[in-house]
Amino acid sequence: MAAPKKGRSASAQSRPGRSLAFILIAIAALTGGMFLSGHPTPRLGIDLAGGTSITLTAKNEPGQPNAINKTNMNTAVDIMNRRVNGLGVSEAEVQTQGSDNIIVNIPKGTNSKEARAQVGTTAQLYFRPVLATEVSGSAASASPSPSASSSSSSKATNKATDKATSSSSASPTASATSQGRAVTDALKADSTPSASSSASSSASPSGSSSASPSASSSASASAAATKLQAQYAALDCTDEAQRAKAGEGSKATDPTVACGKNSSGQWQKYVLGPAEVKGTDIKSAAAVFDTQSAAGWKVTMEFTSGGAKKFANITGKLAQNQSPQNQFAIVLDGDVVSDPFVQQALTGGSAEISGSFDQTEAQSLANMLKYGALPLTFKESSVTTVTAALGGEQLHAGLIAGAIGLALVVIYLVLYYRGLSIIAIPSLLVSGALTYVIMALLGPTIGFALNLPAVCGAIVAIGITADSFIVFFERIRDEIREGRSLRPAVERAWPRARRTILVSDFVSFLAAAVLFIVTVGKVQGFAFTLGLTTVLDVVVVFFFTKPLMTLLARRKFYASGHKWSGLDPKALGAKPPLRRTRRPSAPVDPKEA
Repeated sequence: MAAPKKGRSASAQSRPGRSLAFILIAIAALTGGMFLSGHPTPRLGIDLAGGTSITLTAKNEPGQPNAINKTNMNTAVDIMNRRVNGLGVSEAEVQTQGSDNIIVNIPKGTNSKEARAQVGTTAQLYFRPVLATEVSGSAASASPSPSASSSSSSKATNKATDKATSSSSASPTASATSQGRAVTDALKADSTPSASSSASSSASPSGSSSASPSASSSASASAAATKLQAQYAALDCTDEAQRAKAGEGSKATDPTVACGKNSSGQWQKYVLGPAEVKGTDIKSAAAVFDTQSAAGWKVTMEFTSGGAKKFANITGKLAQNQSPQNQFAIVLDGDVVSDPFVQQALTGGSAEISGSFDQTEAQSLANMLKYGALPLTFKESSVTTVTAALGGEQLHAGLIAGAIGLALVVIYLVLYYRGLSIIAIPSLLVSGALTYVIMALLGPTIGFALNLPAVCGAIVAIGITADSFIVFFERIRDEIREGRSLRPAVERAWPRARRTILVSDFVSFLAAAVLFIVTVGKVQGFAFTLGLTTVLDVVVVFFFTKPLMTLLARRKFYASGHKWSGLDPKALGAKPPLRRTRRPSAPVDPKEA
Protein backbone atom coordinates (compact mmCIF):
# COMPACT_ATOMS: atom_id res chain seq x y z
CA MET A 1 0.00 0.00 0.00
CA ALA A 2 2.88 2.38 0.68
CA ALA A 3 4.47 2.05 -2.75
CA PRO A 4 1.52 3.34 -4.84
CA LYS A 5 1.05 6.30 -2.50
CA LYS A 6 4.71 7.17 -2.84
CA GLY A 7 4.43 6.91 -6.61
CA ARG A 8 1.47 9.30 -6.75
CA SER A 9 3.28 11.76 -4.50
CA ALA A 10 6.36 11.63 -6.66
CA SER A 11 4.28 12.19 -9.78
CA ALA A 12 2.59 15.23 -8.24
CA GLN A 13 5.96 16.64 -7.17
CA SER A 14 7.47 16.19 -10.61
CA ARG A 15 4.87 18.38 -12.37
CA PRO A 16 4.81 21.77 -10.59
CA GLY A 17 5.46 23.41 -13.95
CA ARG A 18 1.91 22.63 -15.06
CA SER A 19 0.41 24.69 -12.26
CA LEU A 20 2.76 27.58 -12.96
CA ALA A 21 1.94 27.44 -16.68
CA PHE A 22 -1.80 27.37 -15.89
CA ILE A 23 -1.78 30.50 -13.77
CA LEU A 24 0.51 32.40 -16.13
CA ILE A 25 -1.72 31.54 -19.10
CA ALA A 26 -4.75 32.67 -17.08
CA ILE A 27 -3.09 36.02 -16.33
CA ALA A 28 -2.19 36.48 -20.00
CA ALA A 29 -5.74 35.64 -21.13
CA LEU A 30 -7.35 38.00 -18.61
CA THR A 31 -4.93 40.76 -19.56
CA GLY A 32 -5.75 40.28 -23.23
CA GLY A 33 -9.46 40.42 -22.44
CA MET A 34 -8.92 43.62 -20.46
CA PHE A 35 -7.30 45.39 -23.42
CA LEU A 36 -9.81 44.01 -25.90
CA SER A 37 -12.67 45.35 -23.78
CA GLY A 38 -11.29 48.86 -24.11
CA HIS A 39 -11.07 49.35 -20.34
CA PRO A 40 -7.39 48.95 -19.38
CA THR A 41 -7.94 50.66 -16.02
CA PRO A 42 -10.52 50.02 -13.27
CA ARG A 43 -13.57 52.25 -13.27
CA LEU A 44 -13.31 54.79 -10.47
CA GLY A 45 -16.04 55.76 -8.04
CA ILE A 46 -17.23 59.26 -7.28
CA ASP A 47 -14.85 59.79 -4.37
CA LEU A 48 -11.87 59.10 -6.67
CA ALA A 49 -13.04 60.30 -10.09
CA GLY A 50 -15.25 63.18 -8.94
CA GLY A 51 -19.01 63.67 -9.16
CA THR A 52 -22.07 64.69 -7.17
CA SER A 53 -23.68 63.00 -4.18
CA ILE A 54 -27.28 63.95 -3.32
CA THR A 55 -29.03 63.05 -0.07
CA LEU A 56 -32.85 63.04 -0.25
CA THR A 57 -35.02 62.80 2.86
CA ALA A 58 -38.55 61.41 2.57
CA LYS A 59 -41.44 63.37 4.05
CA ASN A 60 -44.96 62.21 4.85
CA GLU A 61 -47.89 63.94 3.24
CA PRO A 62 -50.68 65.23 5.50
CA GLY A 63 -53.01 62.43 6.47
CA GLN A 64 -50.50 59.69 5.61
CA PRO A 65 -48.36 59.24 8.74
CA ASN A 66 -47.07 55.75 7.90
CA ALA A 67 -46.17 56.26 4.25
CA ILE A 68 -42.41 56.07 4.91
CA ASN A 69 -41.76 52.34 4.94
CA LYS A 70 -39.35 49.90 3.34
CA THR A 71 -41.61 49.03 0.41
CA ASN A 72 -42.28 52.63 -0.59
CA MET A 73 -38.63 53.58 -0.19
CA ASN A 74 -37.48 50.68 -2.37
CA THR A 75 -40.04 51.63 -5.01
CA ALA A 76 -38.76 55.21 -4.93
CA VAL A 77 -35.22 53.91 -5.46
CA ASP A 78 -36.36 51.91 -8.49
CA ILE A 79 -38.08 54.94 -10.00
CA MET A 80 -35.03 57.16 -9.44
CA ASN A 81 -32.79 54.52 -10.97
CA ARG A 82 -34.99 54.53 -14.08
CA ARG A 83 -34.80 58.31 -14.28
CA VAL A 84 -31.05 58.60 -13.82
CA ASN A 85 -30.41 55.77 -16.26
CA GLY A 86 -32.67 57.58 -18.71
CA LEU A 87 -30.09 60.37 -18.69
CA GLY A 88 -27.48 57.86 -19.86
CA VAL A 89 -25.74 57.69 -16.47
CA SER A 90 -25.12 53.97 -16.11
CA GLU A 91 -22.51 54.51 -13.36
CA ALA A 92 -24.93 56.29 -11.03
CA GLU A 93 -25.81 54.74 -7.68
CA VAL A 94 -29.21 55.09 -5.99
CA GLN A 95 -29.64 53.43 -2.61
CA THR A 96 -31.42 53.84 0.68
CA GLN A 97 -29.66 54.94 3.83
CA GLY A 98 -31.43 54.39 7.10
CA SER A 99 -35.22 54.44 7.11
CA ASP A 100 -35.97 57.74 5.38
CA ASN A 101 -32.94 58.77 3.30
CA ILE A 102 -31.97 58.02 -0.29
CA ILE A 103 -28.44 58.61 -1.54
CA VAL A 104 -27.91 59.37 -5.23
CA ASN A 105 -24.30 59.32 -6.48
CA ILE A 106 -23.76 60.72 -9.96
CA PRO A 107 -20.29 60.55 -11.55
CA LYS A 108 -18.55 63.41 -13.29
CA GLY A 109 -19.46 64.25 -16.87
CA THR A 110 -23.18 64.37 -16.03
CA ASN A 111 -25.41 67.43 -15.93
CA SER A 112 -25.82 67.46 -12.15
CA LYS A 113 -28.52 70.15 -12.28
CA GLU A 114 -30.67 68.06 -14.62
CA ALA A 115 -30.05 64.94 -12.56
CA ARG A 116 -31.06 66.71 -9.34
CA ALA A 117 -34.28 67.84 -10.98
CA GLN A 118 -34.99 64.31 -12.17
CA VAL A 119 -34.49 62.47 -8.88
CA GLY A 120 -36.16 65.05 -6.67
CA THR A 121 -39.58 65.21 -8.31
CA THR A 122 -42.55 62.89 -7.86
CA ALA A 123 -43.14 60.20 -10.47
CA GLN A 124 -45.60 61.10 -13.25
CA LEU A 125 -48.08 58.31 -13.96
CA TYR A 126 -50.82 58.65 -16.59
CA PHE A 127 -53.43 56.47 -18.27
CA ARG A 128 -53.52 57.44 -21.96
CA PRO A 129 -55.65 55.94 -24.78
CA VAL A 130 -53.64 54.19 -27.51
CA LEU A 131 -54.20 55.72 -30.98
CA ALA A 132 -51.63 53.68 -32.92
CA THR A 133 -48.87 51.23 -32.12
CA GLU A 134 -46.45 48.91 -33.87
CA VAL A 135 -43.24 47.05 -33.22
CA SER A 136 -40.41 49.53 -33.50
CA GLY A 137 -38.47 49.16 -36.72
CA SER A 138 -41.35 47.77 -38.81
CA ALA A 139 -43.27 49.79 -41.36
CA ALA A 140 -46.25 51.66 -39.93
CA SER A 141 -49.55 50.25 -41.07
CA ALA A 142 -52.83 52.05 -41.50
CA SER A 143 -54.54 49.98 -38.87
CA PRO A 144 -52.11 48.16 -36.60
CA SER A 145 -53.15 44.61 -35.93
CA PRO A 146 -53.57 43.21 -32.41
CA SER A 147 -50.53 41.00 -32.88
CA ALA A 148 -48.36 44.09 -33.24
CA SER A 149 -49.25 45.22 -29.75
CA SER A 150 -49.04 43.59 -26.36
CA SER A 151 -52.79 43.53 -25.89
CA SER A 152 -52.80 39.75 -26.06
CA SER A 153 -50.72 39.53 -22.93
CA SER A 154 -52.79 41.66 -20.58
CA LYS A 155 -56.47 42.32 -20.26
CA ALA A 156 -58.48 44.82 -18.24
CA THR A 157 -61.72 43.56 -16.70
CA ASN A 158 -63.83 44.77 -13.85
CA LYS A 159 -64.45 42.67 -10.79
CA ALA A 160 -67.52 40.45 -10.57
CA THR A 161 -68.77 42.49 -7.65
CA ASP A 162 -68.64 45.81 -9.53
CA LYS A 163 -71.87 47.44 -10.56
CA ALA A 164 -72.42 49.76 -13.48
CA THR A 165 -72.72 53.38 -12.46
CA SER A 166 -73.44 56.52 -14.40
CA SER A 167 -70.50 58.69 -15.27
CA SER A 168 -70.05 61.97 -17.06
CA SER A 169 -68.04 62.23 -20.23
CA ALA A 170 -64.53 63.41 -19.61
CA SER A 171 -63.65 63.99 -23.28
CA PRO A 172 -65.26 63.82 -26.69
CA THR A 173 -65.43 60.53 -28.49
CA ALA A 174 -63.47 61.47 -31.55
CA SER A 175 -61.25 58.46 -31.10
CA ALA A 176 -64.23 56.20 -31.66
CA THR A 177 -64.52 57.39 -35.27
CA SER A 178 -60.87 57.04 -36.15
CA GLN A 179 -60.82 53.26 -36.47
CA GLY A 180 -59.76 52.14 -39.91
CA ARG A 181 -58.18 55.44 -40.86
CA ALA A 182 -54.50 56.05 -41.48
CA VAL A 183 -52.25 57.10 -38.65
CA THR A 184 -52.41 60.70 -39.88
CA ASP A 185 -56.19 60.75 -39.68
CA ALA A 186 -56.14 59.24 -36.20
CA LEU A 187 -53.83 61.99 -35.03
CA LYS A 188 -55.96 64.69 -36.64
CA ALA A 189 -59.08 63.22 -35.11
CA ASP A 190 -57.51 63.34 -31.69
CA SER A 191 -56.16 66.86 -31.99
CA THR A 192 -59.50 68.50 -31.27
CA PRO A 193 -60.16 66.46 -28.12
CA SER A 194 -56.73 67.29 -26.80
CA ALA A 195 -57.56 70.94 -26.93
CA SER A 196 -60.82 70.55 -25.07
CA SER A 197 -60.05 67.71 -22.68
CA SER A 198 -58.49 70.03 -20.13
CA ALA A 199 -61.71 71.95 -19.85
CA SER A 200 -63.98 68.92 -19.91
CA SER A 201 -63.92 68.52 -16.18
CA SER A 202 -65.73 71.83 -15.72
CA ALA A 203 -67.78 71.90 -18.91
CA SER A 204 -70.70 69.61 -19.74
CA PRO A 205 -70.00 66.77 -22.14
CA SER A 206 -72.53 67.96 -24.68
CA GLY A 207 -71.22 71.49 -24.63
CA SER A 208 -67.62 70.53 -25.18
CA SER A 209 -68.36 68.08 -27.96
CA SER A 210 -70.80 70.25 -29.89
CA ALA A 211 -68.64 73.35 -30.09
CA SER A 212 -66.96 73.63 -33.48
CA PRO A 213 -63.30 74.77 -33.47
CA SER A 214 -62.27 77.98 -35.13
CA ALA A 215 -60.23 78.10 -38.30
CA SER A 216 -57.06 79.07 -36.43
CA SER A 217 -57.36 76.30 -33.86
CA SER A 218 -58.07 73.78 -36.62
CA ALA A 219 -54.94 74.82 -38.50
CA SER A 220 -52.90 74.65 -35.30
CA ALA A 221 -54.27 71.19 -34.52
CA SER A 222 -53.47 70.01 -38.03
CA ALA A 223 -49.89 71.25 -37.73
CA ALA A 224 -49.50 69.55 -34.35
CA ALA A 225 -50.86 66.29 -35.78
CA THR A 226 -48.43 66.45 -38.69
CA LYS A 227 -45.53 67.10 -36.34
CA LEU A 228 -46.56 64.19 -34.09
CA GLN A 229 -46.87 61.89 -37.09
CA ALA A 230 -43.32 62.80 -38.14
CA GLN A 231 -42.07 62.05 -34.63
CA TYR A 232 -43.85 58.70 -34.65
CA ALA A 233 -42.46 57.74 -38.06
CA ALA A 234 -38.89 58.66 -37.05
CA LEU A 235 -39.02 57.06 -33.60
CA ASP A 236 -36.84 53.99 -33.15
CA CYS A 237 -37.46 52.54 -29.71
CA THR A 238 -34.54 50.13 -30.04
CA ASP A 239 -32.26 53.17 -29.69
CA GLU A 240 -31.75 54.05 -26.02
CA ALA A 241 -31.12 57.73 -26.79
CA GLN A 242 -34.37 58.03 -28.75
CA ARG A 243 -36.32 56.25 -26.02
CA ALA A 244 -35.06 58.76 -23.47
CA LYS A 245 -36.21 61.70 -25.62
CA ALA A 246 -39.53 60.23 -26.80
CA GLY A 247 -42.39 62.56 -25.86
CA GLU A 248 -39.98 65.04 -24.31
CA GLY A 249 -41.70 68.32 -23.44
CA SER A 250 -45.24 67.06 -24.03
CA LYS A 251 -47.94 67.94 -21.52
CA ALA A 252 -50.54 65.65 -20.01
CA THR A 253 -53.22 67.33 -22.14
CA ASP A 254 -51.33 66.75 -25.41
CA PRO A 255 -51.04 63.65 -27.59
CA THR A 256 -47.55 62.20 -27.50
CA VAL A 257 -45.31 59.35 -28.63
CA ALA A 258 -43.81 56.79 -26.26
CA CYS A 259 -41.94 53.47 -26.11
CA GLY A 260 -42.49 50.24 -24.22
CA LYS A 261 -41.79 46.52 -24.37
CA ASN A 262 -44.46 44.05 -25.43
CA SER A 263 -45.01 40.53 -24.10
CA SER A 264 -42.39 39.15 -26.50
CA GLY A 265 -39.73 41.47 -25.17
CA GLN A 266 -39.75 43.60 -28.35
CA TRP A 267 -39.65 47.37 -28.25
CA GLN A 268 -42.93 48.89 -29.38
CA LYS A 269 -43.70 52.50 -30.25
CA TYR A 270 -47.01 54.21 -29.55
CA VAL A 271 -49.07 57.25 -30.43
CA LEU A 272 -51.02 58.13 -27.29
CA GLY A 273 -53.90 60.48 -26.72
CA PRO A 274 -54.21 63.03 -23.88
CA ALA A 275 -54.03 61.67 -20.36
CA GLU A 276 -57.48 60.70 -19.10
CA VAL A 277 -56.51 59.39 -15.64
CA LYS A 278 -53.58 60.45 -13.47
CA GLY A 279 -51.57 58.41 -11.02
CA THR A 280 -52.98 60.48 -8.17
CA ASP A 281 -56.42 59.10 -9.07
CA ILE A 282 -55.28 55.62 -7.96
CA LYS A 283 -56.00 54.90 -4.31
CA SER A 284 -54.13 51.59 -4.08
CA ALA A 285 -52.77 48.76 -6.20
CA ALA A 286 -51.66 45.24 -5.34
CA ALA A 287 -50.45 42.04 -6.99
CA VAL A 288 -52.65 39.06 -6.08
CA PHE A 289 -52.87 35.44 -7.20
CA ASP A 290 -56.22 34.42 -8.67
CA THR A 291 -57.09 31.31 -6.66
CA GLN A 292 -60.70 31.10 -7.87
CA SER A 293 -60.16 30.70 -11.61
CA ALA A 294 -56.48 29.68 -11.40
CA ALA A 295 -55.69 32.39 -13.95
CA GLY A 296 -52.38 33.22 -12.31
CA TRP A 297 -51.15 36.57 -11.07
CA LYS A 298 -53.10 39.77 -11.63
CA VAL A 299 -52.95 43.40 -10.52
CA THR A 300 -55.91 44.98 -8.75
CA MET A 301 -56.52 48.73 -8.61
CA GLU A 302 -58.70 50.89 -6.40
CA PHE A 303 -59.53 54.41 -7.60
CA THR A 304 -60.52 57.54 -5.74
CA SER A 305 -64.06 58.80 -6.26
CA GLY A 306 -62.93 61.24 -8.95
CA GLY A 307 -60.61 58.68 -10.53
CA ALA A 308 -63.41 56.09 -10.67
CA LYS A 309 -65.56 58.42 -12.76
CA LYS A 310 -62.71 59.24 -15.14
CA PHE A 311 -61.73 55.59 -15.52
CA ALA A 312 -65.32 54.43 -16.11
CA ASN A 313 -65.79 57.09 -18.78
CA ILE A 314 -62.62 56.36 -20.76
CA THR A 315 -62.98 52.57 -20.56
CA GLY A 316 -66.58 52.83 -21.74
CA LYS A 317 -65.42 54.65 -24.85
CA LEU A 318 -62.41 52.44 -25.47
CA ALA A 319 -64.59 49.33 -25.31
CA GLN A 320 -66.48 50.55 -28.40
CA ASN A 321 -63.31 50.59 -30.51
CA GLN A 322 -61.29 47.87 -32.16
CA SER A 323 -57.66 47.05 -31.47
CA PRO A 324 -55.42 48.88 -30.85
CA GLN A 325 -57.75 51.79 -30.06
CA ASN A 326 -59.49 49.76 -27.36
CA GLN A 327 -56.26 49.83 -25.33
CA PHE A 328 -55.06 52.29 -22.72
CA ALA A 329 -51.37 52.73 -21.97
CA ILE A 330 -50.07 53.02 -18.41
CA VAL A 331 -47.26 55.55 -18.81
CA LEU A 332 -44.70 56.12 -16.07
CA ASP A 333 -42.23 58.97 -16.61
CA GLY A 334 -42.80 58.74 -20.37
CA ASP A 335 -42.39 54.93 -20.63
CA VAL A 336 -45.25 52.55 -21.37
CA VAL A 337 -45.17 49.90 -18.66
CA SER A 338 -48.39 48.14 -19.70
CA ASP A 339 -51.08 48.49 -22.41
CA PRO A 340 -54.12 46.33 -21.53
CA PHE A 341 -57.21 46.31 -23.74
CA VAL A 342 -60.78 46.93 -22.60
CA GLN A 343 -63.84 44.81 -23.32
CA GLN A 344 -66.43 46.77 -21.33
CA ALA A 345 -66.83 49.87 -19.22
CA LEU A 346 -65.13 49.42 -15.85
CA THR A 347 -67.29 50.93 -13.15
CA GLY A 348 -67.47 50.71 -9.39
CA GLY A 349 -64.09 52.30 -8.62
CA SER A 350 -62.01 49.15 -8.97
CA ALA A 351 -60.44 47.17 -11.78
CA GLU A 352 -57.93 44.46 -12.35
CA ILE A 353 -55.31 43.78 -15.00
CA SER A 354 -54.88 40.09 -15.76
CA GLY A 355 -52.81 38.18 -18.26
CA SER A 356 -49.67 36.09 -18.50
CA PHE A 357 -48.00 37.72 -15.49
CA ASP A 358 -45.54 36.01 -13.22
CA GLN A 359 -45.19 37.14 -9.62
CA THR A 360 -42.30 39.51 -10.27
CA GLU A 361 -44.02 41.23 -13.20
CA ALA A 362 -47.27 41.63 -11.29
CA GLN A 363 -45.58 43.08 -8.23
CA SER A 364 -43.49 45.43 -10.37
CA LEU A 365 -46.57 46.78 -12.17
CA ALA A 366 -48.45 47.13 -8.89
CA ASN A 367 -45.58 49.10 -7.38
CA MET A 368 -45.48 51.41 -10.38
CA LEU A 369 -49.21 52.01 -10.21
CA LYS A 370 -49.06 52.63 -6.49
CA TYR A 371 -46.14 54.99 -6.79
CA GLY A 372 -48.19 57.37 -8.91
CA ALA A 373 -50.25 58.05 -5.77
CA LEU A 374 -47.46 57.46 -3.26
CA PRO A 375 -47.81 59.99 -0.43
CA LEU A 376 -44.08 60.67 -0.33
CA THR A 377 -42.17 63.78 -1.18
CA PHE A 378 -38.42 64.19 -0.99
CA LYS A 379 -36.45 67.09 0.39
CA GLU A 380 -32.90 67.66 -0.75
CA SER A 381 -30.98 67.46 2.52
CA SER A 382 -27.45 67.84 1.18
CA VAL A 383 -25.53 68.01 -2.07
CA THR A 384 -21.81 67.22 -2.07
CA THR A 385 -19.69 67.78 -5.14
CA VAL A 386 -16.32 66.04 -5.37
CA THR A 387 -14.07 67.59 -7.97
CA ALA A 388 -11.86 65.46 -10.16
CA ALA A 389 -8.81 67.13 -8.58
CA LEU A 390 -9.88 66.15 -5.06
CA GLY A 391 -10.68 62.63 -6.22
CA GLY A 392 -7.25 62.41 -7.85
CA GLU A 393 -5.61 63.48 -4.60
CA GLN A 394 -7.47 60.80 -2.66
CA LEU A 395 -6.51 58.16 -5.21
CA HIS A 396 -2.89 59.33 -5.09
CA ALA A 397 -2.90 59.14 -1.28
CA GLY A 398 -4.43 55.65 -1.40
CA LEU A 399 -1.81 54.43 -3.85
CA ILE A 400 0.98 55.86 -1.69
CA ALA A 401 -0.45 54.08 1.36
CA GLY A 402 -0.61 50.83 -0.59
CA ALA A 403 2.97 51.23 -1.82
CA ILE A 404 4.23 51.90 1.72
CA GLY A 405 2.41 48.85 3.05
CA LEU A 406 3.78 46.67 0.26
CA ALA A 407 7.31 47.97 0.80
CA LEU A 408 7.17 47.21 4.54
CA VAL A 409 5.98 43.66 3.84
CA VAL A 410 8.77 43.13 1.30
CA ILE A 411 11.41 44.48 3.71
CA TYR A 412 10.17 42.15 6.45
CA LEU A 413 10.22 39.15 4.11
CA VAL A 414 13.76 39.90 2.91
CA LEU A 415 15.17 40.44 6.40
CA TYR A 416 13.48 37.51 8.10
CA TYR A 417 13.04 34.89 5.36
CA ARG A 418 15.97 35.91 3.15
CA GLY A 419 16.03 33.55 0.15
CA LEU A 420 12.40 32.57 0.63
CA SER A 421 11.47 36.15 -0.26
CA ILE A 422 12.27 35.20 -3.87
CA ILE A 423 9.14 33.06 -3.67
CA ALA A 424 6.99 35.46 -1.64
CA ILE A 425 7.59 38.63 -3.68
CA PRO A 426 6.65 37.12 -7.08
CA SER A 427 3.59 35.61 -5.40
CA LEU A 428 2.56 39.08 -4.21
CA LEU A 429 3.09 40.46 -7.71
CA VAL A 430 0.98 37.70 -9.26
CA SER A 431 -1.79 38.34 -6.72
CA GLY A 432 -1.65 42.07 -7.43
CA ALA A 433 -1.76 41.51 -11.20
CA LEU A 434 -4.81 39.23 -10.92
CA THR A 435 -6.58 41.71 -8.65
CA TYR A 436 -5.95 44.63 -11.01
CA VAL A 437 -7.01 42.81 -14.17
CA ILE A 438 -10.18 41.39 -12.63
CA MET A 439 -11.17 44.79 -11.22
CA ALA A 440 -10.68 46.35 -14.65
CA LEU A 441 -12.88 43.65 -16.23
CA LEU A 442 -15.60 43.91 -13.56
CA GLY A 443 -16.12 47.62 -14.34
CA PRO A 444 -17.80 47.16 -17.75
CA THR A 445 -19.17 43.72 -16.78
CA ILE A 446 -21.08 44.34 -13.54
CA GLY A 447 -20.52 48.07 -13.01
CA PHE A 448 -17.92 47.67 -10.25
CA ALA A 449 -16.39 51.03 -9.32
CA LEU A 450 -13.17 51.31 -7.37
CA ASN A 451 -13.74 53.72 -4.49
CA LEU A 452 -11.55 54.68 -1.54
CA PRO A 453 -12.85 51.91 0.79
CA ALA A 454 -12.17 49.39 -2.00
CA VAL A 455 -8.58 50.64 -2.17
CA CYS A 456 -8.36 50.09 1.60
CA GLY A 457 -9.62 46.53 1.10
CA ALA A 458 -6.88 45.91 -1.46
CA ILE A 459 -4.25 47.21 0.98
CA VAL A 460 -5.55 44.95 3.76
CA ALA A 461 -5.34 42.05 1.29
CA ILE A 462 -1.56 42.48 1.11
CA GLY A 463 -1.32 41.34 4.71
CA ILE A 464 -3.73 38.44 4.14
CA THR A 465 -1.70 37.19 1.19
CA ALA A 466 1.62 37.56 3.02
CA ASP A 467 0.17 35.70 5.99
CA SER A 468 -0.47 32.64 3.80
CA PHE A 469 3.17 32.59 2.70
CA ILE A 470 4.35 32.89 6.28
CA VAL A 471 2.21 29.94 7.37
CA PHE A 472 3.69 27.77 4.61
CA PHE A 473 7.29 28.85 5.26
CA GLU A 474 7.00 28.28 9.01
CA ARG A 475 5.61 24.78 8.46
CA ILE A 476 8.62 23.99 6.25
CA ARG A 477 10.98 25.32 8.91
CA ASP A 478 9.29 23.18 11.54
CA GLU A 479 9.93 20.09 9.45
CA ILE A 480 13.59 21.06 8.97
CA ARG A 481 13.94 21.53 12.73
CA GLU A 482 12.77 17.94 13.07
CA GLY A 483 15.82 16.88 11.07
CA ARG A 484 14.28 16.36 7.62
CA SER A 485 15.88 17.48 4.38
CA LEU A 486 14.22 20.23 2.34
CA ARG A 487 12.28 18.28 -0.32
CA PRO A 488 10.54 15.92 2.12
CA ALA A 489 10.01 18.90 4.45
CA VAL A 490 8.16 20.82 1.71
CA GLU A 491 5.84 17.93 0.93
CA ARG A 492 5.13 17.14 4.59
CA ALA A 493 4.59 20.80 5.48
CA TRP A 494 2.13 21.50 2.64
CA PRO A 495 -0.91 19.49 3.88
CA ARG A 496 -0.74 21.15 7.30
CA ALA A 497 -0.14 24.62 5.89
CA ARG A 498 -2.90 24.12 3.32
CA ARG A 499 -5.44 23.32 6.03
CA THR A 500 -4.49 26.41 8.04
CA ILE A 501 -4.56 28.69 4.98
CA LEU A 502 -8.00 27.46 3.89
CA VAL A 503 -9.49 27.93 7.35
CA SER A 504 -7.98 31.42 7.69
CA ASP A 505 -9.15 32.52 4.24
CA PHE A 506 -12.60 31.05 4.83
CA VAL A 507 -13.00 33.19 7.95
CA SER A 508 -11.84 36.30 6.05
CA PHE A 509 -14.19 35.57 3.16
CA LEU A 510 -17.11 34.92 5.52
CA ALA A 511 -16.49 38.26 7.26
CA ALA A 512 -16.36 40.02 3.87
CA ALA A 513 -19.59 38.35 2.73
CA VAL A 514 -21.47 39.30 5.90
CA LEU A 515 -20.15 42.85 5.67
CA PHE A 516 -21.25 43.09 2.04
CA ILE A 517 -24.77 41.85 2.84
CA VAL A 518 -25.52 43.96 5.92
CA THR A 519 -23.98 47.25 4.73
CA VAL A 520 -24.80 49.71 1.97
CA GLY A 521 -22.90 52.25 -0.03
CA LYS A 522 -19.16 52.53 -0.17
CA VAL A 523 -18.56 50.03 2.63
CA GLN A 524 -19.71 47.34 0.21
CA GLY A 525 -16.75 48.27 -1.97
CA PHE A 526 -14.40 47.42 0.88
CA ALA A 527 -16.19 44.11 1.53
CA PHE A 528 -16.24 43.16 -2.16
CA THR A 529 -12.53 43.86 -2.63
CA LEU A 530 -11.65 41.99 0.55
CA GLY A 531 -13.64 38.94 -0.55
CA LEU A 532 -12.18 39.02 -4.06
CA THR A 533 -8.57 39.23 -2.87
CA THR A 534 -9.18 36.45 -0.33
CA VAL A 535 -10.31 34.10 -3.10
CA LEU A 536 -7.33 35.12 -5.22
CA ASP A 537 -5.02 34.40 -2.27
CA VAL A 538 -6.11 30.75 -2.33
CA VAL A 539 -5.59 30.59 -6.09
CA VAL A 540 -2.09 32.09 -5.89
CA VAL A 541 -0.93 29.89 -3.01
CA PHE A 542 -2.16 26.68 -4.64
CA PHE A 543 -1.15 27.35 -8.24
CA PHE A 544 1.93 29.55 -7.86
CA THR A 545 3.56 29.63 -4.42
CA LYS A 546 3.51 25.89 -3.72
CA PRO A 547 4.70 24.81 -7.23
CA LEU A 548 7.45 27.44 -7.20
CA MET A 549 8.61 26.26 -3.77
CA THR A 550 8.70 22.68 -5.06
CA LEU A 551 10.90 23.71 -7.99
CA LEU A 552 13.31 25.78 -5.91
CA ALA A 553 13.65 23.00 -3.31
CA ARG A 554 15.54 21.04 -5.97
CA ARG A 555 18.14 23.80 -6.28
CA LYS A 556 21.38 23.38 -4.39
CA PHE A 557 21.16 26.86 -2.87
CA TYR A 558 18.01 25.89 -0.96
CA ALA A 559 18.52 22.13 -0.64
CA SER A 560 21.93 22.54 0.98
CA GLY A 561 20.57 24.97 3.55
CA HIS A 562 22.66 28.01 2.55
CA LYS A 563 22.76 30.63 5.29
CA TRP A 564 21.02 33.16 3.01
CA SER A 565 18.35 30.71 1.88
CA GLY A 566 16.27 31.20 5.01
CA LEU A 567 16.39 27.45 5.55
CA ASP A 568 19.75 27.01 7.26
CA PRO A 569 19.38 24.01 9.64
CA LYS A 570 21.95 25.44 12.08
CA ALA A 571 20.22 28.79 12.29
CA LEU A 572 16.89 27.04 12.80
CA GLY A 573 18.29 24.79 15.56
CA ALA A 574 17.61 21.59 13.65
CA LYS A 575 17.96 18.19 15.28
CA PRO A 576 20.36 15.62 13.85
CA PRO A 577 19.06 14.05 10.65
CA LEU A 578 16.48 11.38 11.14
CA ARG A 579 17.88 7.97 10.28
CA ARG A 580 15.79 4.87 9.96
CA THR A 581 17.30 2.10 12.12
CA ARG A 582 15.95 -1.21 13.16
CA ARG A 583 14.72 -1.39 16.63
CA PRO A 584 16.75 -3.83 18.78
CA SER A 585 14.80 -6.90 19.55
CA ALA A 586 13.91 -7.29 23.18
CA PRO A 587 15.37 -10.35 24.94
CA VAL A 588 12.93 -13.13 25.28
CA ASP A 589 12.73 -14.71 28.67
CA PRO A 590 12.51 -18.48 28.56
CA LYS A 591 9.30 -19.77 29.84
CA GLU A 592 9.09 -22.57 32.20
CA ALA A 593 7.47 -25.74 31.11
